[in-house]
Amino acid sequence: MKNDQLLEMIERYLNGEMTVEERAEFDALRNKDAVVETKLEEHKHFTGLLKQYNDRHTMEMRLNAIHDEIDAHTLANDLMAHPSVVVRLWRQHHSKISVAASIAIFATLLTLFFTGYLSNKKADYQQLVSKVNQVENSTKKLEVKTNDLIKRGGKTGPIITAKYRGTGFALSSNGYILTNLHVVNGADSVYVQNADGESFHTKVIATDASHDIAVLQINDPAFKNLGAVPYGFKKGKSELGEDVYTYGYPTDAVVFGPGALTSDAGFQGDTAEYTVSVPVNQGNSGGPLFDSKGNVIGIISGRQTQTQGVAFAKKSALFLKTIQDIPADSLKNNPLILNTKNTLAGLSRKEQVKKLKNYVFIVKVYNQ
Repeated sequence: MKNDQLLEMIERYLNGEMTVEERAEFDALRNKDAVVETKLEEHKHFTGLLKQYNDRHTMEMRLNAIHDEIDAHTLANDLMAHPSVVVRLWRQHHSKISVAASIAIFATLLTLFFTGYLSNKKADYQQLVSKVNQVENSTKKLEVKTNDLIKRGGKTGPIITAKYRGTGFALSSNGYILTNLHVVNGADSVYVQNADGESFHTKVIATDASHDIAVLQINDPAFKNLGAVPYGFKKGKSELGEDVYTYGYPTDAVVFGPGALTSDAGFQGDTAEYTVSVPVNQGNSGGPLFDSKGNVIGIISGRQTQTQGVAFAKKSALFLKTIQDIPADSLKNNPLILNTKNTLAGLSRKEQVKKLKNYVFIVKVYNQ
């Protein structure tokens, strides 16, 4: 389906112009295709911003018109020269003054609402590690049996349910993985799971608490070399307005999320991260943020709770510094060598995403 056709369907859906049958078909399409759901949320967010701007512009025009009708200087002179005329002036102009005051108050309340100050919770930073739901005993027993069968078939992995999970991505072909520290912090054991459902035991070899970064190393005998990592790692800054996208695991299936870089600073002006307009959910923590050329420019770490579609990503320069500072003893005979050749540049977005399949992992955290 072409983008313009999808956009037309989304507009009809949001405007309530679809028949019952058409709406049911579109709901089924949303549930089936994550890209359609993402574009729907983006369009809803975009139209909401346009409506907000239009409302504020209309209010401003009304205030200016009222101000033009009221001669403020004459009023001031009359009040200073003749304090006794206050009552008469109020009787003559109270309707206009009341309207102006009401509009000003309404504009202020609207601004406070959209910035989150009138909600029960203040806009806050939410980390995107996902807590795995507890299952009933019967389901647990079935999972144990299933994992036992998988293990016998040659795949590795624990036979207990993970407590937390996030996303991680390969730094090199020999098993070094990057994720957020808050994803693995306090874990008894950590596994990464690839797109084929295979799980591999890892160990944490380096952390940077100040920037919420953790470097993992797969130390599982069943792990095989991934082959050359296809993406590059951007050392410099990215520019406002750049097209960006995420690729991670907020669900059991990988999710692609397109968007744009909207600020060079993150939550509360944090210069260590970018603000991006990208749909993210719990489980996206630790996932890569790519630019249009397929360079990793950041690592998804959180989102703003009261504003939909606002996410934050630690800048790539930070984790590159963390990697550079890893003591040589920690790497021993298995050096961490970052890819310097980006083979995704020049490819279409669809082709880029296909090549990411084997290099982005679910990070599963186990605690006793």
